Amino acid sequence: MTPYIKGWCPGAYHPMMSGDGLVVRVRPRLARLTAKQMLGLCAAATRYGNGTIDLTNRANLQLRGVRENDHGALLDDLAKQGLLDADPAIEMRRNILVTPLYTPEDLSVRLAQRLSDRLVDLPQLPAKFGFAIDSGPVRMLAGCSADIRLENGPTGLILRADGAETGRQVTEADAIDHLIALACWFADIRPDQTRRMARLIAECDLPKAWLGAEPGPAAPPCQPGPCDAGMIFGAPFGQLEADALASLMQQTNAPALRVTPWRMFLLENVTTTESAAFITSTGDPILATDACPGAPYCPQAQAETRTIARELAPRVAGSLHVSGCAKGCARSIPADVTLVGRDGRFDLVKQGCAGDEPTMRALTANDLLRLGDLT
Repeated sequence: MTPYIKGWCPGAYHPMMSGDGLVVRVRPRLARLTAKQMLGLCAAATRYGNGTIDLTNRANLQLRGVRENDHGALLDDLAKQGLLDADPAIEMRRNILVTPLYTPEDLSVRLAQRLSDRLVDLPQLPAKFGFAIDSGPVRMLAGCSADIRLENGPTGLILRADGAETGRQVTEADAIDHLIALACWFADIRPDQTRRMARLIAECDLPKAWLGAEPGPAAPPCQPGPCDAGMIFGAPFGQLEADALASLMQQTNAPALRVTPWRMFLLENVTTTESAAFITSTGDPILATDACPGAPYCPQAQAETRTIARELAPRVAGSLHVSGCAKGCARSIPADVTLVGRDGRFDLVKQGCAGDEPTMRALTANDLLRLGDLT
């Protein structure tokens, strides 16, 4: 069966139907929820959904298994918690990724707030079109999904179109004006089928006004453990059990939670390194493992994914991706080992993506376990 690619992401007002009910996305401002908001969201996940919350690679949160007749009540709940824009059009445009280790008044925060205030000035853009505010001393979001990036370079702040090697020198005062102008250029010139900036840049030349300034050095993603802002925890496959997260927040007395785009979250002003439910060690093989919800939670998945992913993770020397179908939603870049569900079994792809030609086909879970080191 050829998977159907919808080409859009769920929102709060526009949820997506999955195999276990509606998927409702929450876009927290600055990727941050206060303790009261996070505890309220955990309660909502249990009251209206299946009790789980997913972390996305856009540093958003998703409630799963929401019943259709509860969607309106959930929206009211989110609005009361300050987690929902009153205007559905603005809520869909607020695809702003912020470097997670910001301080409360730093440049990234100021730029993100100014962009949030100017969302109404953006042109009509594809649903997945997003922005990265990455103005810390090193670029932390270089490998994350975004179409227009504000980054620090050797000579100061630059605005860079995704897919372009260099960007435009800007200042804090004019950065958002130039960002909106670049978004307008994309909206005016793009072919109807072009959804993302990098694809457009590959098809046509970017005007020289947007080129010339080199980006600064990039840093690897965060890892579990203490940091200047608090403590970072990993979530297996990006899934949070609402009850476990609420318990951790209450035990640590964390004032707020920040979401990262790496299936991790940061509890502000926390120093504890103990958690039975979440990952606190950089050596855990689950950190190098991606697995979508799989069957029966996704209607397109052709195999259950996360049980076999947990079993195989310690056996793979490198990255592992277990996908319920050939779409590969959990990981868009190649993995050392990729397993693709097909009719209840798995095809094996080495050094590739879910849609690539497999090395071996129709393997059962027992077959995979007997193979030993899959790499």
